[in-house]
Parts: sequence; C-alpha cells; structure tokens
Amino acid sequence: MTQMQWDQLLSPRRLHDKRTDSTREIGRSPFHKDHDRIVFSGSFRRLGRKTQVHPLTENDHIHTLLTHSLEVGCVGRSLGMIVGELLRDRLPDWITPADLGVIV
Repeated sequence: MTQMQWDQLLSPRRLHDKRTDSTREIGRSPFHKDHDRIVFSGSFRRLGRKTQVHPLTENDHIHTLLTHSLEVGCVGRSLGMIVGELLRDRLPDWITPADLGVIV
C-alpha cells in the first residue's frame, strides 16, 4: 500500500497569498479561511432563495438549498474530524482533525 504524501496534498499556501512564508495565524488555519470565504460569498447566500425540491408533506416547512448545504456541511465536517482523529499520527504537525473537518 502506498503512503499518502500529506505535505503535497495539503498546503497552507494560497494562490492569492502574497506572503512567501507559511506562518500560521492564531485561531484560523488557511482551511478555516477558505470555509469563511465560501460562507460569506454572495453565491452561497443566494442558495437561501432557492427552495429544495421535496415531496409534498403535511407540514409547511420550507427547506432551502442553503439550509440543506449547511446541514450536509455539518455532517461532512463531523465525519472529517472523526477521520482526522484516526489519522492524527500520520498527518503533518500543522494539520489538526478540525482542519480535515473544515476541508470536507
């Protein structure tokens, strides 16, 4: 079985980042910043005006694509963190299980 090259798969460098060093900011990894860019984008917020297609039910709860995306993201983040905990000893020192959760 081949080993994952985590240093090649996960990089703290971003295309828009002007800094040449990979210094860490306290409290937010590059992956958390990427997540925030998505959540605060206009495209993502427009999902709140799109109703998800669902069968007729007795209640009148409207489920939007934004709500669905956030719910799926929560499940994915939880699964990513579980996998991160299982892979903790194989990951680079600067990657945490929470980072894997945010990436997923």
